[in-house]
Amino acid sequence: MRVEIWSDIACPWCYVGKARFEKALAAFPHRDEVEVVHRSFELDPGRAKGDVQPVITMLTRKYGMSEAQAQAGEDNLGAQAAAEGLDYRTRDRDHGNTFDMHRLLHFAKEHGRQDQLIQLLYRANFAEERSLFTEGDERLVELAAEAGLDAGAARAVLADPDAYADEVRADEREAAQLGATGVPFFVLDRKYGVSGAQPAEVFTQALTEAWGERSPLRLVGQGDSDACGPDGCAVPQHG
Repeated sequence: MRVEIWSDIACPWCYVGKARFEKALAAFPHRDEVEVVHRSFELDPGRAKGDVQPVITMLTRKYGMSEAQAQAGEDNLGAQAAAEGLDYRTRDRDHGNTFDMHRLLHFAKEHGRQDQLIQLLYRANFAEERSLFTEGDERLVELAAEAGLDAGAARAVLADPDAYADEVRADEREAAQLGATGVPFFVLDRKYGVSGAQPAEVFTQALTEAWGERSPLRLVGQGDSDACGPDGCAVPQHG
């Protein structure tokens, strides 16, 4: 069974939702048969690469809330994250463009290190003092290397603005086609969708139902057929 997760590194609920989903997946009896794929979704795709501002400033300008309201929201998110065992800095975080991070995640997927990289990106953005947006590509290269990727290859991807750009855009078009207007958005076997950072129990239910509805293979045609197997190949008998 495949679970696809549309998310953005700048999305705090994606950070929390991933932890809740993983809690459900860890207890799922068929967890070893579940493939998890992370898909791209930018919350702020029109933001220029060098346009970095404090999260509180972004929230007040984008949503028209007061600084006190924005800070209260961050404090609430910090409490939600802590309940899942996650570190979360509720003060002095930055917000910026995440397109290069998504390109790098597609590169990581090709090398089987996507989940490791996205977790490091989340940690860097939400839990660490160093800004993920102001240190340039070398910060991303550092995290890619920590995830087990070749630093030189990661640097080359980031230096080429076209590398994996089509893959990011394709994910975003597909999200729109599936009706995703926000993230996190979880799609199980292209049959079930779960929107938002739902409690682990909701993910458990979705995994169970999606697994139960997996269709057995339906064979067309009756009787023996000409085929090869572990015991050899069928040989036509001439009577």
